[in-house]
Amino acid sequence: MDFALDAERTAIFDMARDFGAQRIAPHARQWEQDGTIPRDLWADVAALGLGGIYVSEDHGGSGLSRLDATLVFEALSMACPAVASFLSIHNMCGGMIDRFASDAVKAEWLPALCSMDKVFSYCLTEPGSGSDAAALRTRATATNTEYRLTGSKAFISGAGYSDAYIVMCRTGADGPKGVSAIIVGDGAPGLSFGGLEDKMGWRAQPTRQVQFDDCAVPRANLLGEEGRGFVYAMAGLDGGRLNIAASALGGAQAALDATLAYMGQRKAFGQPIDQFQALQFRLADMEVKLQSARIFLRQAAWKLDTGAPDATKFCAMAKLYVTDAAFAVANDCLQLHGGYGYLADYGIEKIVRDLRVHQILEGTNEIMRLIISRHMLETRG
Repeated sequence: MDFALDAERTAIFDMARDFGAQRIAPHARQWEQDGTIPRDLWADVAALGLGGIYVSEDHGGSGLSRLDATLVFEALSMACPAVASFLSIHNMCGGMIDRFASDAVKAEWLPALCSMDKVFSYCLTEPGSGSDAAALRTRATATNTEYRLTGSKAFISGAGYSDAYIVMCRTGADGPKGVSAIIVGDGAPGLSFGGLEDKMGWRAQPTRQVQFDDCAVPRANLLGEEGRGFVYAMAGLDGGRLNIAASALGGAQAALDATLAYMGQRKAFGQPIDQFQALQFRLADMEVKLQSARIFLRQAAWKLDTGAPDATKFCAMAKLYVTDAAFAVANDCLQLHGGYGYLADYGIEKIVRDLRVHQILEGTNEIMRLIISRHMLETRG
């Protein structure tokens, strides 16, 4: 058992970290104020092979593992969790197409996805179905040549910004077996978007409702088989949960690094505050949380890569543990900055705001507990 990263994986982490420091971090605060991410960033991201992390090389992707991806998103999130998480959603879509779509659909969509000429968003959540995702009501009615979609999706990152959307919709009866996945390109007739959501965090990425009013798309845009969409969505979420956890970890690590530097400079009662034993204990506790979270995350990614039967449980456990630990660390870092932590100039309050949603999306941490406990009950002797 070797817990060390090999030279190749160390290079992947360093490449992503350095790119984030040079190309994202200096602009993160401005992008948050603008409420959008400049489109020209994605060409630079794709040039590093990060537009199609899981996509096979035959279709222009990098063919990397889930463990590799956690390194990428942890490193990028040290610059900005909102930007890194948006990229993770795009890559989740790419992984779903590469794994489940027909050869024709792969050939049509994956090259532009990998080059990031087309940015993808993922549409599962609806105004009336969040945690109970199988109760979704958006319907796709088939004709001889097309599907016509009616309904709406909520809290969609990139809505009105992205070029294509993987939409989970109902093509059959109620329940998970009636759900299919369909790719809807931007500009499709009947596709529209709600107003921009005013969010606590992740403010750099635009979030809106996606609305379908008899929206027509070719039948060829079906991803995989009819009635298998919920299975595809849940499979995509296993990896998505790892990435969201990795993004939380990177943000928290950046907060801790900044706090460690700040505590060596800030003086109180005649000495740097890092000399107070009570605050040293706080630093130690945060270090333990992040190191244990990192090991747990990478174990879960390894299980998903190797097809372990308990991979879904471990992805849920890692998402739960890492995002809770990361938010707690970021929040403690703000406290250790005192009043300065509350100021935007120091960057800590942004991390706290960004990381809060990681405990909610890709399945709330309460749903993670359900997944974990149900697996335990199903596999008990």
